[in-house]
Amino acid sequence: MKQCRISRDALIASEMKKTKPIRKLLAANRSEIAIRIFRAANELGLRTVAIYSQEDRLALHRFKADEAYQVGAGKGPVEAYLDIAGIVALAKEKGVDAIHPGYGFLSENPALARACEKAGITFVGPPPNLLELLGDKTAARRLAASAGVPVLPGTENPVESPAEAQRIAQGIGYPVIVKAAMGGGGRGMRVVHGAAQLEALLEEAQGEARSAFGDASVFLEKYLPRARHLEVQILADHHGNLLHLYERDCSVQRRHQKVVEVAPAANLPASIRNELCDAAVQLARKANYRNAGTVEFLYDVDSRKWYFIEVNPRIQVEHTVTEMVTGIDLVRSQILVAQGHRLHDPPMTLPKQENILLNGAALQCRVTTEDPEKNFAPDYGKISTYRSPAGFGIRLDGGTAYAGAMLAAYYDSLLVKVTAWGANLPEACQRMDRALREFRIRGVKTNIPFVENVVNHPRFRAGEVTTSFLDESPELFRFPSRGDRATKLLSYLGDVILNGNPEVKGKQAPKEIEAAVLPATPVGKPPAGSRQLLQKLGPKKFAAWARKEKRLLITDTTFRDAHQSLMATRVRTFDLLATATAIAHRLPNLFSLEMWGGATFDTAMRFLHEDPWHRLRELRERIPNICFQMLLRGANAVGYASYPDNVIIEFVREAH
Repeated sequence: MKQCRISRDALIASEMKKTKPIRKLLAANRSEIAIRIFRAANELGLRTVAIYSQEDRLALHRFKADEAYQVGAGKGPVEAYLDIAGIVALAKEKGVDAIHPGYGFLSENPALARACEKAGITFVGPPPNLLELLGDKTAARRLAASAGVPVLPGTENPVESPAEAQRIAQGIGYPVIVKAAMGGGGRGMRVVHGAAQLEALLEEAQGEARSAFGDASVFLEKYLPRARHLEVQILADHHGNLLHLYERDCSVQRRHQKVVEVAPAANLPASIRNELCDAAVQLARKANYRNAGTVEFLYDVDSRKWYFIEVNPRIQVEHTVTEMVTGIDLVRSQILVAQGHRLHDPPMTLPKQENILLNGAALQCRVTTEDPEKNFAPDYGKISTYRSPAGFGIRLDGGTAYAGAMLAAYYDSLLVKVTAWGANLPEACQRMDRALREFRIRGVKTNIPFVENVVNHPRFRAGEVTTSFLDESPELFRFPSRGDRATKLLSYLGDVILNGNPEVKGKQAPKEIEAAVLPATPVGKPPAGSRQLLQKLGPKKFAAWARKEKRLLITDTTFRDAHQSLMATRVRTFDLLATATAIAHRLPNLFSLEMWGGATFDTAMRFLHEDPWHRLRELRERIPNICFQMLLRGANAVGYASYPDNVIIEFVREAH
């Protein structure tokens, strides 16, 4: 035991001699995780360097760094980000002190860490020997077993042939899961329910593993159909200090890829939480772990037993939920640990384990450009409209997400990660639901309708989901039709502007438009009309006359309702007076003119800054022969409240 301690201290001392301050940091990745790294580095006063492929030349992450350089010339869009020699050579040429791999691509490749070590560049992550140990999932299983951590029944080494796989699967008992030995993220995984499926699914998993990780090695493990996928976040420095930051629940998965993540796991017994966290720390100490990582477990809800499945020696996509409930910036901590700082000393000054508290609950939804109505087929093209949510408890980690962005088919369909915090899981779900509904993304399909269904599902809000949740809940895949009225209207207007209105298409436009002939200006006194009749008969006899009249009696509404409806009642008294004399002379047989009251009265004062009583007097002077008609809204008169009867009576008397 003493010998082990001495060798461990020697290892720490050896690593610390290689540590040096970081001044310029390169993110060997793209999109949102590259931007996340740049933000943390910028806060620490570091200069940042982005890399991008030819296909990513317009990607947002290259513009978020102080410097940006194309890599992988002549290589494919993915291969460009896997060019270790090219990336390290560029880093040396540009004076880069450190490389952060992010997640995916080269994040778990020990060759990058070794190349950095050889070039004198700090690798922001675990050392190469740990990446080799933990990157091999079968080796990680053996390590867990040696540390006394329960593992699922499975193979200790990669499966060599279909015949060997059949023999092992029979021994384990179906169902089994085929898993890639050298990678994660749901790639290279297939669930096998019977011997007849095994050979074909084994070949599929090997092919996918080869494409994703450059290694076709796979192993077999017992598959638990009713399990919760729980992972414990760990953080360790180079001085023997190690913390766990509690667990995340990643049980909502589609095709073994996480869709929604929660921290902490809801309804998890405290004893199980403590056992998982203790096991993660125990395993990390056994491995002499460095930097940030995640220890993953499956918790069988029926037997209430848990099992180790793997270690991810890198930052995770879902790290944001842990940051929200602990207040600890994991990416910033990664960079500071890589510089040799201690967890509990300045500038990190993280609390001791017993003082790290969980505050509320957080969940993360991955908004992707996938169409849930077409079996989540990726959608690509131009984002025509992009509006994102905001507000209390909402965090966005976006990639190339902006109006006008072109999304290519070469990369993962992740558009933006949304993280919502609440005092508890139901509150966090309400906040997430509001944020998802605030999104306006047009031009490409997204999975927002699907994740809306997830966060509003009663079982999810109650914290009662397992990895079979999506398979057992067909209602999650029923989506209401979306109107998208604004886009349709704009598309119609644009089409009409460019191509013309189809209703008049093909009709010949007049060569010239005849000028309107202005009538002669009336002179003299206008003919007698309905007003003179009212004055002669009085109100009662005038009303009787109107009831007996066989002719159609017409009221002209031009002076009130017409311009209220067409022009928001903004026609001035000056404009009305310009036509008043002609109306008096040419339309003396009108029954009345509706020209006052309602919004006319209010608008004249508030918007036109005119006296409505003055308008009434001026129009009466120009039109002495036709009855004026007003709109009087009962007790509201021409206002917007109920007035006493005596007020209404006096108003009518004044108007008369």
